[in-house]
Amino acid sequence: MAKSIRIRAKAKGSETTVKALITHPMETGLRKNKKTGKKIPAHFIQEVTCKHNGTQVMSAHWGPAVSKNPYVSVVLTGAKAGDAIELSWVDNKGGKDSATTKVK
Repeated sequence: MAKSIRIRAKAKGSETTVKALITHPMETGLRKNKKTGKKIPAHFIQEVTCKHNGTQVMSAHWGPAVSKNPYVSVVLTGAKAGDAIELSWVDNKGGKDSATTKVK
C-alpha cells in the first residue's frame, strides 16, 4: 500500500473519475532555510502516470511550480466497476510511489 498516495475511482455512466491526493514536499529549490540562510534543495515530482488495467491512460510531466501535497483528478472512459486503476509518481531525487484501487 502506498504511503504517499490516497486514491479513489468512481464510475458514473460512461465516465470514471479518478481522484488522488499525493503527500510530497514539492520544494522549488529557491526557498531559504530561515535559520541557516541556505537554500533548501529542489525536491519535486517530475512525472505522474495513471494506468487502467495496466494500460497507461495519462502521463503528466511536472516541475517545481506545483504546490505541496498536490491533488490530481483524471476523467476517463471505458472503465467499469471492479477495474484496476494505478497512479504512480517519480521525483527528481529518484523517489517513487504507486497506489492501486478498484473502480466503484
